[in-house]
Amino acid sequence: MTKEYHIKWFNCLDSTNDEALRHIGTYDNMSVIAAREQTAGRGQRGNSWSAAAGENLTFSLVLKYGPGLTPSLPVSSAFCLSKASSLAVCDVLDAYGINAAIKWPNDIYVRNSKICGMLIENSLSGDQLSTSVIGIGLNVNQKEFPPSLVNPVSMSLATGVEYSVDEVLETFCKAFASRMESVFCDDGTLDREYTGRLYRFGRLCTYVDCATGTEFQGRITGVLEDGRLKISLPDGSDRLYYFKEVSFLI
Repeated sequence: MTKEYHIKWFNCLDSTNDEALRHIGTYDNMSVIAAREQTAGRGQRGNSWSAAAGENLTFSLVLKYGPGLTPSLPVSSAFCLSKASSLAVCDVLDAYGINAAIKWPNDIYVRNSKICGMLIENSLSGDQLSTSVIGIGLNVNQKEFPPSLVNPVSMSLATGVEYSVDEVLETFCKAFASRMESVFCDDGTLDREYTGRLYRFGRLCTYVDCATGTEFQGRITGVLEDGRLKISLPDGSDRLYYFKEVSFLI
């Protein structure tokens, strides 16, 4: 697939994902919509994404599938986008000396603190993806956060260094293009590296079954191709969870 990307900066937007979706027909494949300030950023589970103006990265990347664009991708393989995006952010943080883990499905954690969140929105054509908008919020230079955010961290808080958000975005775009090549080469690299980066992988920890509200202990042992999280219990049995069906106790 092409490694060319096209970054368009806005001083202020309600939401970079909303901007991409409103004008999806006018944006090229691998377009990146970035905002210095975002007034109504959206996160997973219907949450908002809070970011101080000018201090962090809030952006969305547009993928379009078909001849001459991003190769076709079946709906059944859509979770590969979470893997590629998450690993690309980890690649960026590695480049700046920050060790990160992926809290399933695609939050990025530094130790036990959240540094990045994502919202991926796909449109379909039959059993194939037609377009994807990958929204990412990465805390770069922010040092003070609203008290409602229980465990935030930024690159600057982690290292004591101030960063150019423009340069960090350029680094991400290159890393993402490389990771997307792994989606289509099918050599197992993407799956192995995603699993190897999973937050709490193999550790006995406490989780909450969202359907019953009950706490239980288990070990994350993998993620299925469709994105379901596999947790092995002390009695040897396994549980499989889709997104929003299980929560982590942090």
